[in-house]
Amino acid sequence: MDYQSIIDKYYPSENELRRILLIHSRQVADRCIKIARNHPELKLDVEFLEEAAMLHDIGIFRCDAPSIQCFGSEPYICHGAIGGQILREEGWLRHALVCERHTGTGLSREQIERQHLPLPPDGIYEPEVLEEQVVCYADKFYSKTHLERERSVVEAAQSLEKFGEKGVKKFLQWVNLFE
Repeated sequence: MDYQSIIDKYYPSENELRRILLIHSRQVADRCIKIARNHPELKLDVEFLEEAAMLHDIGIFRCDAPSIQCFGSEPYICHGAIGGQILREEGWLRHALVCERHTGTGLSREQIERQHLPLPPDGIYEPEVLEEQVVCYADKFYSKTHLERERSVVEAAQSLEKFGEKGVKKFLQWVNLFE
């Protein structure tokens, strides 16, 4: 797979949004690769991890998030589902699942219903396979609004509090598995 050609297709212009996407995605990809190399016992697919990490936020351009130069019409919470749809149309189902499942530490059906989140009702939004979990985990250390900063484990856990105690607990389990 040539992930760069997909990025170029949907982000063809050199602008601030493309710059943000590329920097953030590279940060996440590098952390995923480091985790895979530090944990050969997990038998992670390193090539897939890099591709999926580089594409996990491909759908942000269709969302309304002016602080990161996104001027689309969809709520930002939908960027994973949008990215999943894009990658399905491109023929990359496995990568699409990473897009859909990386928000927070994953979104349960209960969370979606309780919070009335505008996500397609037939989706599964919680990471299942290890590679999905690694991308989801690595993503929590980097913000698209503060590209120069890497969050600590404590800061990353605190950023998940808005998703509830279950999400923080899952993140801390990943800390034990991936660090």
